[in-house]
Formats: sequence, C-alpha cells, structure tokens
Amino acid sequence: MSAELILRSKELFARVFQEPANVIVCAPGRVNLIGEHTDYNEGFAMPFCIGKYTVIAARRRTGATCRITSAGVPGAISTFPGDSSLSPGPEGDWTNYVRGVVFGMLPMLPGGSCAFDAAVVSDVPLGSGLSSSASLEVATATLLESIYRLGADPKGKALVCQKAEQTFCNSPCGITDQFVCACGEAGHALLIDCRPPYATESVPLSDPRIALVVADSNVKPQLSGSEYPDRVQQCKDACAAMQAAGHSEVRHLRDATLSMLETVARSHALPEATVRRARHGALRPGDGISEDQRTLQAKEALKACDYAQVGRLMFASHASLRDDYRVSSPELDALVEIARGVPGVHGSRLTGGGFGGCTVTLLSRSAVPALLAAFEAEYPKRAGGRTASVFVVRPAAGAMLLQQGAGAEPLAGAPLSPQLSGVAKVTAALVLSAVAAAVIASKRQR
Repeated sequence: MSAELILRSKELFARVFQEPANVIVCAPGRVNLIGEHTDYNEGFAMPFCIGKYTVIAARRRTGATCRITSAGVPGAISTFPGDSSLSPGPEGDWTNYVRGVVFGMLPMLPGGSCAFDAAVVSDVPLGSGLSSSASLEVATATLLESIYRLGADPKGKALVCQKAEQTFCNSPCGITDQFVCACGEAGHALLIDCRPPYATESVPLSDPRIALVVADSNVKPQLSGSEYPDRVQQCKDACAAMQAAGHSEVRHLRDATLSMLETVARSHALPEATVRRARHGALRPGDGISEDQRTLQAKEALKACDYAQVGRLMFASHASLRDDYRVSSPELDALVEIARGVPGVHGSRLTGGGFGGCTVTLLSRSAVPALLAAFEAEYPKRAGGRTASVFVVRPAAGAMLLQQGAGAEPLAGAPLSPQLSGVAKVTAALVLSAVAAAVIASKRQR
C-alpha cells in the first residue's frame, strides 16, 4: 500500500469537505491467474490481489445523506440519499458502484440508513480488466463496516458488492472479482469455488524464483454492451438444452460433461457459438479438458512448484478464450505470443473479461528484463504503434481498514476485527437487494 495514496486521499477529503477524515480504508485490484468466465457457471477461479488500491478517506455524518468526491473527477461532489429511497444515478455514473453497495448494506445499518462524506483516490487502472469497479465496491463496503462498527464478514461483503454491480450497474457479473478483493491474502492466490457456500483455498504464490508480470494492451475493452451478457445467456442456453434432454442435474455448466454437451448439440441443433461457449466453460471432469479442470490442475501444480505445468495450462486457457469463448483481441494475442517467445516464460494469458485490457505472465524472475524488453520492442510492431504499460506484481492483501480515529491515526493496515456475526443481516441485505432488482429494472425500462 502506497503511503502517498493514503496522503492524497486525506488531502482531497480535507480540501473538499473542509475538515479532516477520521477513517481510511482500501481495497485492491486483482489479476486472475486462471479460471476465466467460470464464476457465473458456478465453476472455479484462481485470482490474486495486486498492490494497486482504491483508498477512501471518510467521515461519518448525521442524517441520511451521502456525499462523495473522487480524484478522477476533479471538483465534483456527488450527493445521494443514504436510505431506502436510494436508486441508481444516470447510466455510466461511477457513483452507481458506491450507491449499490450502500443500498445493499442498509439492512445492516442502525435505523436502516447512513450518512458520510468520502473522498476516493485509486491507482487501479480504469478499464483495463484489473477490477477497478470491484475494488471501489469492496472499499465502500469496508468503509461502512468501519464507520458503523459492523462485524467483518468478507464473504457476505463480497456478495453484497456483486449484487450491487448487478442491480445498480446492470452488469451480470460473477463473484470472482469482489470475492478476491474482499478475501485475498498477501503472497497467495485464492482458489474460489464459485458454487455456494463459496469454499476457498489460499494457494502459495510467493516463490522468490518466479515473477508475475501484467501487460496492459492499452486497448480499452471494446464492448457494444451485449458481449458479456450474450455469453452468460449462451451458457444458460446450453444448460437448458441439456436439461430438456433429460439431464436434470445440469443447473450450470459445472454439472455437465463434454460428451453430454456434444450429444445434446447434435440432437437439439444448438448454434455453434453456444457450443463453443459451453465447451470453454465449467465441464465436470471425465471426458474433456475445460477451464475448470485447468484451474484445479493449476492449483495442484502451484502447490508442487511445477511452474512449467502452470504455464502450459495458462497458454491453453488463453487459446480457449481466444478460439471458443471469443473474448480475446489481436493486441492481447500479440502480448501472449511475444511472451511465449521469451526464454524463461512459463505461461501467459489474457486476464479479466477480455476484448482488450491486460495479460498476465508467469516467468522465472531472471527472465523479467528480457520480457520487458520484448514487450517494448515487439508490441508496437504488432499493435499499430501502440505501446503496452507493463509492471511486475506480487500477490497483495485484500480489503483493509488502514487508519481510524481523530485525524485518522494509523493502524498499520489490518483487516477489520469481527464484532458481530452479521450473517442474518447479510442475508436480509441480499433478500432486499433481490427484491430491489426488479424495481430498478422496471425504472430503467421506462
């Protein structure tokens, strides 16, 4: 965590609100090592947090009005109600990520309302597939936990944040990003079983012999607005076809086999695109390699320090995302192929939703200079003169309460200490959010 980032958040708060902040929280961005587009199929993913954070400096207020400003939108203060009258702002408004979390946590708060002033500063790159949105959501939830002395419940927090993005930002996202931002552990990747109750396993990823490099293609994901929802729907269509063929156990692709899919594809004349999406997706072990199986195999290989095997699985994951799921781009493919040609590189793949954004490369630490030089020399030739933004990352800690008290005294960066179980309150919040989703959807359609 950058001390400069904390200082910037405190200075921004004092300048805008004319008093000192007394709470500082943060939540990181993330990179997904392997396991892409599996979370909404109740499969497996293995992300890790990176040392780039969204930091929020804040102060609790009386009443039920929230005010927030951001270094990314200089001079602007957004105001919205902190009670049940809260609804999404205009489409594309960055505060919808904050509003959705506030709305989802209202049932946990005293009197069902809240009020605060907050200033946001972040060094998580925007629109690069490193989960700047989940970072903001989880930081907001951590802020509310802190200023209202709620019990720390990382899994419940992640679920509230996911629901916030689905309902207030109209994005059918899975759980991976919010989960690792809330639950990540320094020096480890986090294997997430995306089927409730969301079992996790911390997987060591701090061997000094290896390094992880993120390369930002500097191509913002070029989405028409339907690519992500279309793929979610195609996965659902494949499952529905298998259910119609008598496979009632197939609730998600995780429950299917490759032979089952191929048989149903022929008998029900599924579109080729739907078959391709499902083939990438979470198919249970037995008769074909899927993204789920690659992820579980990568976990075991990491534990055995078999980095060559992890790398092979990463390259295979990228090929599947490129050819079957069709979410890569020429620039991402170029970065992966450049990395493949550097001695000492174990594996490379796109990370995040795709259509632009970043790649992640696993390599021997001694090979880092050669990889950086290759990206600098070769990528502009393959990307029309565009350059890549490249940085070495280490698995970092998840969301933290950084400072608290008069003048925001340092706490040395520590997770919130549990005070209440919060389970019933989180459940109530999710129920309320589910009911609200229909109301919000109807408002958008008017």
